[in-house]
Amino acid sequence: MPTRDRLHRILLPAGIALIVGATIGATPSTGATAGTKAETPEAYDLVIRGGHVIDPKSNLDAVRDVAVKDGKIAKVAANIDTSATKQTVDAGGNFVTPGLIDLHAHLFNGPEDAYANGKNGVAPDGFTFRSGVTTAVDAGSAGASNFDLFKKNTIDRSKTRVLAFLNIVGKGMAGNPAEQDLSDMKPGPAAAKALQYPDTIVGIKTAHYEGPEWTPVDNSIQAGKDAKIPVLVDFGEPRPERPLKTLLTEKLRPGDIYSHAYSGNRGELGPDGKLNPAMQQGRDRGVLYDVGHGGGSFGWRVAVPALKEGFTPDAISTDLHITSMNSGMKDMTNVMSKFLALNMPLKDVISASTWKPAQSIKRPDLGNLSVGAPADIAVFTREQGNFGYVDSFGFRVDGTQKLSTELTVRGGQVVWDLNGKTAKKWTPSAKPADGPIGH
Repeated sequence: MPTRDRLHRILLPAGIALIVGATIGATPSTGATAGTKAETPEAYDLVIRGGHVIDPKSNLDAVRDVAVKDGKIAKVAANIDTSATKQTVDAGGNFVTPGLIDLHAHLFNGPEDAYANGKNGVAPDGFTFRSGVTTAVDAGSAGASNFDLFKKNTIDRSKTRVLAFLNIVGKGMAGNPAEQDLSDMKPGPAAAKALQYPDTIVGIKTAHYEGPEWTPVDNSIQAGKDAKIPVLVDFGEPRPERPLKTLLTEKLRPGDIYSHAYSGNRGELGPDGKLNPAMQQGRDRGVLYDVGHGGGSFGWRVAVPALKEGFTPDAISTDLHITSMNSGMKDMTNVMSKFLALNMPLKDVISASTWKPAQSIKRPDLGNLSVGAPADIAVFTREQGNFGYVDSFGFRVDGTQKLSTELTVRGGQVVWDLNGKTAKKWTPSAKPADGPIGH
């Protein structure tokens, strides 16, 4: 046999063996050889699984998992590996959103006898989390002269992230005659205090003024310019010397916010039953509109025709205080549900309760589920049935949808769990591992 034939017969089986061996040892998806260790799954602190995620910033509206680590959003994706995760929550059938931002609340509890300062103000943690709210913005309860007390008593003691619109009145909402004192509405001290606390004071507020002068508005805008922050306006008593059209089309700047947009108390609705054209003219200029429901600032007679004309809010908010929470307003999810009853799409309701208010106060770190953002998360059910929604004037509109908060996460920590999604199921043999939860 020729030498070449003998070599062929010897080498061919070996070649086949080499090829077969390489084929058996290869990993088709990665090309790794046999024996390579599998990738170690990420050790997340919390994964909320299988919920319908609505994150307006990223335009996400789909079923996804949300992973949390070290108080931040770590990943949003389908089918996250949870084999090394400390805690998982099944959110199947629920909606998962960024933690809500209530742009208009009253939270100052202090010694003064004032409208929202120890008399009607609400301690936030007992109210916010059960409604999915993780950030509440106090709307002018304190002014420059008592903001430090507000910070000490409320902001520094709350698990809720509390931000603030600083009242142009130095004494804040101290009732009358303090709120009518033009000499205490100085833009300099307000701007200086805002610049002192740039991470907390997000705007200037003017409210409840009854006189004919434009001084409260003008001084608020000046303070806003000096501190480079927006102004939130509760236009007070309607006066012919201060028409709403002038406020919306001349005074306010793009990015300034008109509150109580659906109150009807200051000419938001025309005599023909249609929306005052100045409202849309203001929007065309960049003015933003806040609900600020409150105890006397949301009327179906305005909201129904306004929404039919497509005039939806930029920010859904409560105007939380003791009176409003025990009347038609109730809580954030109730106000949001009212806009579902007005046929506002759920994704738009969520946007007006998260990302849009975050943008309005120049806090793009909030109101979203982007990787690296604070792990502030809300989980909702959308109940179907027959529900009655009452405005600030005692009138009811019936709806078929109602939002209810199942779970709230603040900074990666579960702070509200309606149905014990994060709890271990009790059995007769179960023993407490770490003692009682509370006293």
